[in-house]
Amino acid sequence: MRKIYFIALAVIIAAVSGCGRASNGELVGVRQKRLPTTQIPLGMVYVPAGTFVMGQTDQDITFAQIAQNKQVTIPAFFMDETEITNSEYHQFVNWVRDSIAITDYLKDDQFYIKPKGKGATANADGTKFIDWEKVRKGGIWGNKKKGNTNASKLQNMYYQGEDKIFGRNEVDVRLLKYDFAIMLQREAANHRGDKNRKRSDNIYRDTVAIYPDTLVWLSDFSYAQNEPLVEGYFSHPAFADYPVVGVTWRQARAFTVWRTNLYANYAQSKGMPRLSRLPFSLPSEAEFEYAARGGRIGNDYPWGGPYIRNAKGCLMANFKPGRGNYIDDGGAYTVNVKSYFPNDFGLYNMAGNVAEWTSSAYDESSSTFVHDLSPTFYYEAKANDPEVLKRKVIKGGSWKDIGYFLQNSTKSYEYQDTAKSYIGFRCVTAFTGRDIRDKH
Repeated sequence: MRKIYFIALAVIIAAVSGCGRASNGELVGVRQKRLPTTQIPLGMVYVPAGTFVMGQTDQDITFAQIAQNKQVTIPAFFMDETEITNSEYHQFVNWVRDSIAITDYLKDDQFYIKPKGKGATANADGTKFIDWEKVRKGGIWGNKKKGNTNASKLQNMYYQGEDKIFGRNEVDVRLLKYDFAIMLQREAANHRGDKNRKRSDNIYRDTVAIYPDTLVWLSDFSYAQNEPLVEGYFSHPAFADYPVVGVTWRQARAFTVWRTNLYANYAQSKGMPRLSRLPFSLPSEAEFEYAARGGRIGNDYPWGGPYIRNAKGCLMANFKPGRGNYIDDGGAYTVNVKSYFPNDFGLYNMAGNVAEWTSSAYDESSSTFVHDLSPTFYYEAKANDPEVLKRKVIKGGSWKDIGYFLQNSTKSYEYQDTAKSYIGFRCVTAFTGRDIRDKH
C-alpha cells in the first residue's frame, strides 16, 4: 500500500527547553515558551466546561428504551462552528493528491524543502519534505499560460484505457489513499503492566481511500433521480459551502489526523512546539450532546424548544417535516452550513442538515458503565471483528429524518465503513486550561 510520509509545511526543528536562569541550588522548574491558550482555532468556537443531564428528558422516553438519564461533566473544548464543508474536505483531498503526484510520479527535487548546505537534497535521516508554498505558487498540474510540463509524468494518475470517458484526463480517485499512524492511548493504559508488550503494539496504522463516495445519492434511495447530485455535489462550486457527505467514519477520523499534522508542522516551522494545539478528533457522544444544548438545561432542541417552529411558524432546521415533504424548511436536500440560527454556543446545524459521526462506539447500555466525567465508550474495531462492534454513534439528525432524530438526546448508529448521503462530521480539539477567561 502506498504510504505518504510527506507532511504539509514540515520542517525538522529540535525541541529546545532549558532553565533559562540559574537555580542557585533551588527548585525553579523548567522555563518553557508560553503559548497563547486563548487563541480560538479558525472556524471553531469555544465550548466552556459544564455539567448537564445526558439522555432523554421528557419526550419519547417509552420509545427510546436505551436513553437513561445521567448527569455528567464535560471539560472545555473547541468545536467547529459548522459541519466540515465540501471545500474544506477538498483541501484534504488535494493535499493527498499532490503528495502522491510529487513523491510517486514527478520525483522532482524542486518541490522539496532543501536543508542548508550547497547541493543538499535531504535531511540528516534522508527524509524529504514537500515545500507546499512552492506547490501553491507554481502548481504541478500545469499552467494554462506556460503549458503543462508535467503532463507526461502525471499521465498514469489519470483513468486509463476503457476507464476513460471521452478521452478526458481525470484523476483516478482510487489512488488517493492516506496512510497514518496514531497511538491508542486507551490500549496503552489497559496493558501498561504487560512487560512483554511493545510500544508498537499500541500503535494503530491505517491506509484509507479518502475520496467521498458520490454514488451514495443513488444507493441510499430506491428509484430517486439524484444523478445531478452524483455529478456535482462534491465537485461543483455551488456546493462548496455545503456539508461533505459520502464520508465513512474511518475517512472522517483520517481527516482529523491530517488536520492535526497540518497545524503541528506549521507550528514547528514557526519555532513552536509540535503540540502547540492538542490533536483534533471527532466529538464524543457526550461532547456533541452537551455542545448541542448550548448551555441550556433540559432543552429538547439546540434552539430550546419544545417546538420545532418559531413564533412566526418558520421551521428551525433542515429535516423532513412531513410525509414526502422535504422543501418546507427551505432545502430539499442539504443546505449551506451556515443556514438557520446558531445555538447559544454559536454552533450551526447541531440538529438537521446532516447527521454527524462521533468518536463513540454504539452500545445500548453504555450510559450505565461510562464515567460521569467526560464520558465516552470508545472501541477500536478490528477488521475481523463482528459487525456489531463496528457501530459508531451518530447524532443530530439529517435533512431526510423526521423531527424525533433532531432532539439533543436522540442517538442512532451507523457502521464505521459505511458512507451515507445524510452523514457528515465536524471536529473538536481540547482546550488547554480550565477556562478561556483565566489569565493565569
